[in-house]
Amino acid sequence: QVQLVESGGGLVQVGGSLRLSCAASGRAFSRYHMGWFRQTPGKEREFVAAVSWISGSTYYADSVKGRFTISRDNAKNTVALQMNSLKFEDTAVFYCVADGDIVAVTSTPRYWGQGTQVTVSS
Repeated sequence: QVQLVESGGGLVQVGGSLRLSCAASGRAFSRYHMGWFRQTPGKEREFVAAVSWISGSTYYADSVKGRFTISRDNAKNTVALQMNSLKFEDTAVFYCVADGDIVAVTSTPRYWGQGTQVTVSS
């Protein structure tokens, strides 16, 4: 069982940066692949980024490649999403996710946080 709590959302201007953090509880945190999804009103949740607990490999949606960076700290049970060069269309509720399967963490993750709002404005 993994519980996830996000923080770091807020209001930022176009072109700015924001860093999201996710604190995970559970003894087996280091054995879960971690990731981020986001959702805007009227749309389905979409995959943003993921990091493998085995290899440390990272995966990104095309829309955020080169702008977002996912990282994890197994010692601190945290995963972060550094977001740079933010655009209007990045406005969404961002969710931290976890799953024991790397494919699932990018599509249908088992564990979800409560979400944190990111708003990009002019």
